[in-house]
Parts: sequence; structure tokens; C-alpha cells
Amino acid sequence: MTVAHSVQQAMKGTSWIRRMFEAGQALKQQLGEDKVFDFSLGNPILEPPPAFQQALREIADAPPPGMHRYMPNNGFLSTRRAVAAAVSEEQQLQIDADDVVMTVGAAGALHVTLHSILDPGDEVIVLAPYFVEYLFYVDVHQGKPVVIQTTDTFDLDVDAIDAAITPRTKAIIVNTPNNPTGRIYSRDQIASLAGVLAKHERQHGHPIVMMFDTPYARITYDGHRNPPLLADHPNTVICHSHSKDLGLPGERIGYLVISPRATHRELLRTACMFSNRVLGFINAPAIMQLALERSLRATVDTRDYVEARTRLTRGLAAAGYSFVEPEGAFYLFPRCPTEDDVAFTDALRAQNVLVVPGRGFGCPGHIRIAYCVDPDTITGALPHFAETMRRGRGR
Repeated sequence: MTVAHSVQQAMKGTSWIRRMFEAGQALKQQLGEDKVFDFSLGNPILEPPPAFQQALREIADAPPPGMHRYMPNNGFLSTRRAVAAAVSEEQQLQIDADDVVMTVGAAGALHVTLHSILDPGDEVIVLAPYFVEYLFYVDVHQGKPVVIQTTDTFDLDVDAIDAAITPRTKAIIVNTPNNPTGRIYSRDQIASLAGVLAKHERQHGHPIVMMFDTPYARITYDGHRNPPLLADHPNTVICHSHSKDLGLPGERIGYLVISPRATHRELLRTACMFSNRVLGFINAPAIMQLALERSLRATVDTRDYVEARTRLTRGLAAAGYSFVEPEGAFYLFPRCPTEDDVAFTDALRAQNVLVVPGRGFGCPGHIRIAYCVDPDTITGALPHFAETMRRGRGR
């Protein structure tokens, strides 16, 4: 059977995350679960909150008539109204239910948006370090990803973004809180970026969409939180997933929200509904929509993630690791003692510690540690992290 050349090329550069996760599975079978310390996959350990569990029971006990029939391509009206009300409160801007499209997770929302706005050869700015799938998402819709590095502290390099925008630039993907760094972009940074996009919109005569990817928006620390994301740039779309804040990665439930101030708002609404259908997502799952509608303001208890972050960062700092303190999400992105992050990852794997090399996120010289794990995993791994750092420094 013939496989497309483009797919073969993409598979060669497939996600380091999955590669390390699969290596971890093999090690666990060989050595036993308790001997392997796996930080490779951002798979939430926390169970969904009671409000979500109760919503599922209510739906199972008294299913609404017609629940399993076809629905509008943008989702149940009642669910979209609930999402619009919650997002209006969060964003301090009135959102209409028709500005909402229920999607198969944030990935579905990103695909729907890209399919709706890109012509072949159009460019999408991707900020490194990035979630690696972004590059594939843009490519699937015949776009061209343009990778721009963030600063040494993982803040937006607005000047570099400004210099990278061309007449073919149609969008920029902004992930906040960020995977893999845990960085939250400030209101000042976003406002500065919005000013640059507005300048180029006037110059080139078409909208440039700021696409916010926000699955970690409710997992934040020390009083940090995302600023209002719809406040500064009219042509903004929020792509959200409840995989993390409700502990539902296996359910793939999310939505996209179009700013009510967007240029050609009605056309974009219609395009996103169309794209949701033709991409094969059709609708977000009916039961998940209705359960979400009843538990939208709930979230997992993030105290476990706070404790995990504290335990990990203190242990790694004591061992000599250098990193930017995460403000959200559940990842740490420390520097390696050398620029060869793959070699350092291999050295950790020899100690049965599984992490992901930073080059998988477009940022060599770092490793990503997903600390959404059992506390014993962190405790057991810290001596191995310390020993690997000691050896990496030649001590």
C-alpha cells in the first residue's frame, strides 16, 4: 500500500513525547512500574471533579429526549449558551452563543480555525518552544509554519515576531499557560503583540488571527492567571480543551470562541461550522457537551499539582538544575548541563527516568518534565536527576 510522501516525512519527525512514552512502557514491562520514573507524557493524574461525575450520572439516569440525534454543526445551543456565559465572565466581554463552536478538544478547534482561514502557502507564526503538533496542524491545511523563538525567559519576542510577518501571514498561535515552559504571557506582552498585528493588518489589508490555545488556563500558580485574551486584538480566536482542567483527555471535549469584534465575524462563524463538518469531526460528542454544560465552572483540585511543582523544583534546584519557575500548566523545562539534550535525555533514561528532549519543542538544550504524576514518582526520581546532573557536569 502506498503512503503519502508527506506523511512518511512527518512520521520521521514524529513527536518525541510519544517516542519517550513508548520507551517508558517498554521499560516498565521489563523492570516493573515502581522502577521506572516516567515524566514523558502530560497525562493528567487527577480524576474529574465531583460536579462532572454527578452530571454524567444525571444524564444517564434521565437522558434528554433526542440527545443522540443529529445536532447543529456548532453544537447544542444550550451548551453554547453556557460556554458563552462562562467565557463572557472570564474575558469581560459579551460573547454570543453563535460565537462558540463546540469541538473535539483544542486540537479540533485549532484544525477548524486553520482550515477556515488558510489558503495554500499562507504562513502561521509558531512560538518556540512549542507543542510539536502545531507544525503538523499547519501543514495539514497547506500552510507554512514560521517558527520564532521566545526570549531566554520564554517571554514573547515581539520585535522578532514583527520582523517575521509577511503579506502571507494569516495567524499566530499563542499557547498560554505554555506547554512546555509553564509560562503565562502578561497583558502587556499580549497588548504589544496586538499592536504589531494591527500594524501589519493595515499594511497588508487582511486580518491576522491571534489563535490562543488555552487547555491549561485554569491550572495556574501563585496568583498568576491568563489576562483577558479578547481585550486587545479584534481578530482573536480562543481554542480551549477541558482535557486538563476537568481531567478529561480521553473525552476530547472543547470549543472555539470567535471574538465578537472580529472582522467578517459572521463569515468566520459560518466557515468554522463548515470546517467542523468537512474535517470529519462533525460534532463534539453529545454526552460530553451536556455533561460539560452542567459542570462548566468546576475544575480539578490543583493543590496536587502545586505540591508536585514545589517538590520537583526544590529538588532539581538543589541538584543544580536551572529553570524558569512555571506559572501554570504542569511542566518544567530546565536547561541541560550541555547543549546536547538528546544525550542528556539518554543519560536520564539509563537511570530509568523518562523525560522529553527540548528539540522536540523546537528548543534544544532543555528537557521537558511533565509533573502530573504520582508523588512517589517525583520522590523516587530526584536522586537519579541529581546523579545524572553530577555526571553531566563531569563531577
